[in-house]
Amino acid sequence: MKAKLLSAVAIVLLAVALAGCGSAKPAAGSVDGNIKITDDFNQTIVLKTPAKRIISLYSAHTENLLALGLDAEIIGVSPAESAQAAKDKPVFDYRADPEKVLAAQPDVVIIRPFIKQSHPDFVKTLEQANIKVVCLYPERFEEFDSYIKKLAVLTGREQQAGEQLAAFHARLNAVAEHTAKAQVKKRVYFEATTTEYRTITPDSMPGRVLQLAGGVNMAADAQPLKTSGSIAAYGSERLLMKAEEIDVFLAQRGPMNPGVTPEAIKQRPGFDKIKAVREGQVYIVDEKLVSTPSFRLADGVEQLARLLYPEVFSGQ
Repeated sequence: MKAKLLSAVAIVLLAVALAGCGSAKPAAGSVDGNIKITDDFNQTIVLKTPAKRIISLYSAHTENLLALGLDAEIIGVSPAESAQAAKDKPVFDYRADPEKVLAAQPDVVIIRPFIKQSHPDFVKTLEQANIKVVCLYPERFEEFDSYIKKLAVLTGREQQAGEQLAAFHARLNAVAEHTAKAQVKKRVYFEATTTEYRTITPDSMPGRVLQLAGGVNMAADAQPLKTSGSIAAYGSERLLMKAEEIDVFLAQRGPMNPGVTPEAIKQRPGFDKIKAVREGQVYIVDEKLVSTPSFRLADGVEQLARLLYPEVFSGQ
């Protein structure tokens, strides 16, 4: 009797578990023969077949699509592309008339949240014309894999995405093996923008890059300017209170922080008190290697690790 009761309970539990699995909403995948993903605005995007005509309006999307082998499928890009393969492609601008996009008849237009927030009429016009607009942007490093997999599902490149992600994480693991040999961890201040000497939050993209490179974030107590944002105000007063503890001063250079140089940093009032400045440990890093969600983040992690711990990379 007891055995029968246990069996019955097991069957009920299995049925509940299977029902739960069946009702779960997938973030990306094939559903009823269609391709289906949920984008960052919680919109469900459904395609009957993988996208073959793609307009990418963000350079990181373009880089990642190219990494998945989609050069021929990209029929248009943004005005601010860094990938050489994108230089000769038709340019589309979300600040211009959307008619040019409509005339190109893309299967999908891939954007980031900033575009939808700043130019909602542009996006609305495309959607009203039944153009599939997909909004993606991984705010956190931990969201990067999911973001790449969504691009892969949209384009039928799941195998290529798996291979690229495996190689990406293998590089990160190799860096971790080297930095683990460092006897003393370097304490780092990372400048995101010169304005108010803003820094990065620990769970942001550059914050995780710094951590993966083996650095200790000296502004780990920084609070984001916006909810779920990656930039945090810090200010010179808080920064200089930790002057003697900062082994390395890093500043990113790019659209967010143009024109910054080690010489300019050293000449700032009071910065001669910072240990890193006195000892010549002030470095500039490319914003695209540490803040942009692309496979080049692995380059950024390795570059930072070599700056922080040259001794463990000697001979390589």
